[in-house]
Amino acid sequence: SNNPQTIGIKNGLIMDIFKKQESNVRSYSNNFPVVFRKAKGCWLETEQGERYLDFLAGAGSLNYGHNNPVLKQALLEYIEMDGITHGLDMHSEAKASFLEALDTYILKPRNLDYKVQFTGPTGTNAVEAALKLAKKVKGRDSVVAFTNGFHGCTAGALAATGNQHHRQGNGSSLSNVTRIPFEGYAGVDGLALFETMLNDNSAGMDKPAAVLLETVQGEGGLNAASNEWLQRLSKICKANDILVIVDDIQAGCGRTGTFFSFEPSGIQPDIVTLSKSIGGYGLPMAVVLLKPELDQWKPGEHNGTFRGNNHAFITAAKALEIYWANDDFETHIKQCSDKVSAVIDRCVRRFPQMFVQKKGRGMMVGIECINGDMASEIAKNCFENGMVIETAGPDDEVVKFFCPLTISESELDQGLSIFESAVETIAAKHFKQAS
Repeated sequence: SNNPQTIGIKNGLIMDIFKKQESNVRSYSNNFPVVFRKAKGCWLETEQGERYLDFLAGAGSLNYGHNNPVLKQALLEYIEMDGITHGLDMHSEAKASFLEALDTYILKPRNLDYKVQFTGPTGTNAVEAALKLAKKVKGRDSVVAFTNGFHGCTAGALAATGNQHHRQGNGSSLSNVTRIPFEGYAGVDGLALFETMLNDNSAGMDKPAAVLLETVQGEGGLNAASNEWLQRLSKICKANDILVIVDDIQAGCGRTGTFFSFEPSGIQPDIVTLSKSIGGYGLPMAVVLLKPELDQWKPGEHNGTFRGNNHAFITAAKALEIYWANDDFETHIKQCSDKVSAVIDRCVRRFPQMFVQKKGRGMMVGIECINGDMASEIAKNCFENGMVIETAGPDDEVVKFFCPLTISESELDQGLSIFESAVETIAAKHFKQAS
């Protein structure tokens, strides 16, 4: 039979195939040395039937959970009728259904007017397209990015990424990016600096085509920009004819509590990139939203063989229709966020020798540990007790709570109690007296 367990690789040998054949570039698997076979909702299951709560959620690609039953049904029906799978950038019913759903449930209710560009189905490709377009429209070849920003690992997106580990993988020079301190970085007012440099002919900064930012920095440690800071940035850019590009690849699709992370600030970015959870089901998909006047592409000027992943369009459209037609989902995210925040606040209060502060907002939150070793020890203990959870930040010092947004209250409680008991175990080991 074709049952995965009878394909002939015995349990002991299966790990060897990865050691033997898969490149050293793999990373998540190093922290979670088991072989997964199934997943449902916020649970991962190994070949042996061991179950793990998923507090990583495909790094934010599974906001609606694994194998979401409603999305799965829509996809199965589409496949069953031989719906087109690969469509390059041809017109298809699936694509039309996504565009209609995006307009109906997302753009119109928020008074946003964007055209939609389908790029190769990865976040980094959407960022490349956004940067390329901004430079083309403005006729300038530099951009501004922020300290601790993360935008992907292909050359253009990587140039805008702050992380040294990722940058050093490139080899060649990554230029034409000026990096400005993000809000709260090193106690510097980055926007005052930015404005001064823009108006100083000898500051050595060419006028950029665009600024590129995440409103909550996903890999950079869950640093969240305030509404006031975002409004100031937007104002500076408008006054200087600079485009604002919001990378909402990790922070979008409800992760911060609203569909777009920038909604509470009231700013309207010129360009927005979306990927990760936009496909709804964990299928590869990426789009660039751009103000209509910026749509100056010639046909085929940015392309990609897999930019017409119709299976993703089907589940993407269904996710918008199911979760974003009213406020129920946002209310649920808020309730979950309050619950997670309460636990984080309690831990920061109880164990000041272990923790610095709470980071992020919505369900894009984490706890900053005194160092990376402490964070990694907590994550390891959680894994030993049945939960997959990761770290972020310049020294991987932030434990990042990233469960599916569809998680139930009792599952969330379960995950939070695994986390808290990990903290207590480690506190008892390192610091004799714990309050």
